[in-house]
Amino acid sequence: MRVGEVIGKVTLSKCNAMVAGGTWLVVVPLTVAGLKGDDKGREEALVVYDELGASPGSKIGFSEGGEAANPFAPNYKPLDAYNACILDNIEVE
Repeated sequence: MRVGEVIGKVTLSKCNAMVAGGTWLVVVPLTVAGLKGDDKGREEALVVYDELGASPGSKIGFSEGGEAANPFAPNYKPLDAYNACILDNIEVE
């Protein structure tokens, strides 16, 4: 699981029935430096499937690859990234 910041949402004109009910977020993955506020710790943005209701500015924990489809077993969905949690507080030492 990685941590990222939501910077926007994607609007679709059509949606596959397998992923209806969720939203698509534009997320910037954060390294430790990014979590400390350094702009150099922000990676390239990606699109993440969300059913939890995260909004721009939220920090989220997301999974990628095969793990992104695991919450939907045995009816797997074709996802590359899935929002697993919305983070209230992050402390980096």
